[in-house]
Amino acid sequence: MVVITLQRNKCIGCNYCVELAPDQFRMSKKDGKSVLLKATDKKGFHTLKSPDHSIAEASEAAAKACPVKIISVKEI
Repeated sequence: MVVITLQRNKCIGCNYCVELAPDQFRMSKKDGKSVLLKATDKKGFHTLKSPDHSIAEASEAAAKACPVKIISVKEI
């Protein structure tokens, strides 16, 4: 299981996550912030749980590239 978490309210809209993991992230046309696709929102933490381990590598690259460090990726 891969768990990806995004603290969307702290997003600065740099677009690195979309460039590195386009299957998981999109930029919102409303506010210019990143959106974690197919995620659930709990108090500003958007979380995606997926059994597909193939998304981990791109998501980890996005987490490392994020200048405000608001993306976390865990494999369990």
